[in-house]
Amino acid sequence: MGLEYIFALVILALDIWAIVQILQSANTGGTKVFWVLIIVCLPVLGLLAWLIAGRRNVPAI
Repeated sequence: MGLEYIFALVILALDIWAIVQILQSANTGGTKVFWVLIIVCLPVLGLLAWLIAGRRNVPAI
C-alpha cells in the first residue's frame, strides 16, 4: 500500500468525521447542505474551509 492510499484514507476518514459533525450541529438545513456539498465536491479544500470557517457553530459533545 503506497503513501497515496494512506493519504486518501486519512482524507476520507476526516471528511466522514466532518460530515457527521455538520449533521449533528445546530445549524439550519441550508447551511448543513452547503457544507456537506462543499466537502463532497472538494474533499481537501472543503474540509479545510469547514475547519476554518464553519466549525465554530458545532456544539461540543
